Amino acid sequence: MGKLAAIFFWLLAVVTAVAFIVHPIWLPELVSVYGVDVDRQMNVTFEIAGVAFVSAHILLGFFLWRFGSNRPGPALYWHESHRMEITWTLVTAVVFVGLGLQGSRIWARQYLTPAPADALTIEVVGQQFAWNFRYPGPDGKFGRTAPNLVSDSEGNYIGLDDGDPAGADDIMTQNIVAVPVNRPVKLLLRSRDVLHSFFVPVLRFKQDAVPGMIIPVYFTATKTGEYEVACSQLCGMQHYKMRARLLVMSDADFAAWLSKRAQ
Repeated sequence: MGKLAAIFFWLLAVVTAVAFIVHPIWLPELVSVYGVDVDRQMNVTFEIAGVAFVSAHILLGFFLWRFGSNRPGPALYWHESHRMEITWTLVTAVVFVGLGLQGSRIWARQYLTPAPADALTIEVVGQQFAWNFRYPGPDGKFGRTAPNLVSDSEGNYIGLDDGDPAGADDIMTQNIVAVPVNRPVKLLLRSRDVLHSFFVPVLRFKQDAVPGMIIPVYFTATKTGEYEVACSQLCGMQHYKMRARLLVMSDADFAAWLSKRAQ
């Protein structure tokens, strides 16, 4: 019985290793500059975890093969080895700390580094259960907003003050946002009611929208196309409906799209 168990664990290790080698990762298409670092970090993490998994199961199979048969006699006991315990604890600590430091560097690059000066700024306001987007008009300024002006029935989802001249040329959309390809885009994330999370899988980009806060983040999309924006934070009974479309366009197509929306 012990040898059959050993063969099972060896086969499990081989099948797992082959599955990762043939198809090492199951992520959606990557269309982001900074997503390259995220994918690299995930690949390294999977490789380390995979080596540990396969090694552990091979070793487990060896012990089952060697000592798992039903043999008479008293049980054998092996007293602990402090040197071995210290060694594997230090190795594990180095791996985890190293991965953590690498991950924090990638995180800081995207979330703490200021957006380039030529970045397109878009305001994103989450609400139950939709995403609202606002572009500044030709004046490059956002108009004033106020909570008491919010009115879904009148289509004023973010509470734009009509009396502010800076907001007269603002362009607003709901559940659809367009950006130019290969240009930095700065998002100003807000929430109108509860906690939401702006998640675009193809950009490897996810950030909570927190009530009472404006959270600036930026990204650069590298391929034209239409992609899904989801809310990855449970925000109510109709959370599953909170989806939007991200359109990545050429500069000319984006300018035409924005001009049409302005009209």
